[in-house]
Amino acid sequence: MTDAKIRCDACPVMCYIAEGRSGACDRYANHGGALVRLDPLTILEAGAPAVPFLGAGWDGDPVAAKPFVTAIGAGTTYPDYKPAPFIVSSEVEGVDMVTVVTEGIFSYCGVKVKIDTDRHIGEERDAVRFRGEPVGHVTTSEYGSKMLSLGGVEHLTGGTKPEGRATCDALMALCNREAVELEIEGISLVVQAGQPPIIDGEAERLMRVGCGSATIGMFAKQWLGHADEVVVVDDHITGVLSEHEAGKQLGVPPSGIRLLGRRSTPGRYFKVARPGTGWGGTNIDDPLTILGPWKPKVAWPGLRLLMVSTTGEQSAYYELGDDLVPRRAAMPDSLRAASDLIAENCEPSVCSVLFMAGAGGSLRAGVTENPVRLTRSVREALTHVTCGGAEAYVWPGGGITVMVDVLEMPQDSFGYVPTPALVAPIEFTLRASDYAALGGYVDAVRSLAEVKLDGARRIARREDRADPRDRSHYRWPA
Repeated sequence: MTDAKIRCDACPVMCYIAEGRSGACDRYANHGGALVRLDPLTILEAGAPAVPFLGAGWDGDPVAAKPFVTAIGAGTTYPDYKPAPFIVSSEVEGVDMVTVVTEGIFSYCGVKVKIDTDRHIGEERDAVRFRGEPVGHVTTSEYGSKMLSLGGVEHLTGGTKPEGRATCDALMALCNREAVELEIEGISLVVQAGQPPIIDGEAERLMRVGCGSATIGMFAKQWLGHADEVVVVDDHITGVLSEHEAGKQLGVPPSGIRLLGRRSTPGRYFKVARPGTGWGGTNIDDPLTILGPWKPKVAWPGLRLLMVSTTGEQSAYYELGDDLVPRRAAMPDSLRAASDLIAENCEPSVCSVLFMAGAGGSLRAGVTENPVRLTRSVREALTHVTCGGAEAYVWPGGGITVMVDVLEMPQDSFGYVPTPALVAPIEFTLRASDYAALGGYVDAVRSLAEVKLDGARRIARREDRADPRDRSHYRWPA
């Protein structure tokens, strides 16, 4: 206590909080001289209707219902020598289980963002900026998607104060499923988990079905007899039907077409244009710009040419004149149907946000006085790791580095501390006997009946997700 203020020890900032006020993180407040956690403890329960708080419309038995206590709203272990805020025991299918619940203060954390689009959003390694500050970079593209790597300790604490604050704000907003506007070398990008990306003000609609070559292979039969040549325009691999093995096996004769680009294997061309927001992720609006003069000894007047993008959203039909110059013509219904089939096979374009963090020694010390035993227990699949009740992927190698889809977690699972760092829930579930064996805080274990659930936020667990205490998560010895 200092002049009617109390000092919060939930994070390294150690705020002095006056009566009726909250700390810098807005997560703890001074109510009548007592330090109070503002966010409600969140529990998951199978088959239960989602209601805001436990007391609203529910009068069941919390013990009989076997709720899973998440770390959301639980509090931290800081300054790390003390046990986790909740160490809860429960019996599941005759097995005594323990769940250790804590919110981690993660300086070593970030997000991986998958953006389903062919449009150019920047070169690999280009800086991604939020509010003008660098918060990450463009990383290696994946099939049909662009990828961003955002956050990390170098941006959170290794740069300027504005950079650290901007990084923390961007990460927390993305993890809490909010829309965030980013900028990459003059390109505006709005990203939100589960929503289509918005690139330079235009919302993406479809994720490509495949590269140009793959599209040729998938839909060659649809074009057979309706077009003499098909070019699928793609920033990465543009496909040409008559040269492609699929066209050869179907008996499509050579057309005499010439493509401007680097020929890879038959029917596959690289670098036909520069990356952009036009056809197939290139910078072209007129597909004929990627064609050279047709071979006069092979091509013929009246040759039917279809040019289409990898999503089927852009398509054009041409016929060669007597001078072997392609001229735009009305699209036959059969070819329009083929383009529609490409679009039908494209999945909706969405953004995926995966939170990634390392559970450090201090966090693990809230589980056991010998933290390396927890790491080994996770490796041996004796301990199951979740984040807000959502199953986390644990990366191989040393430590406990986890990655989780934020859409699998309850809404508003994340907070922050102004060090800056993200605050995220993490739970470790294991058998009671295994918990005692790894040197856990057995004296701090409480049964579900002892946990005060008044005012807790109660959320229904998704029916297609197993309970974190389910036997399928563990490799118990026979």
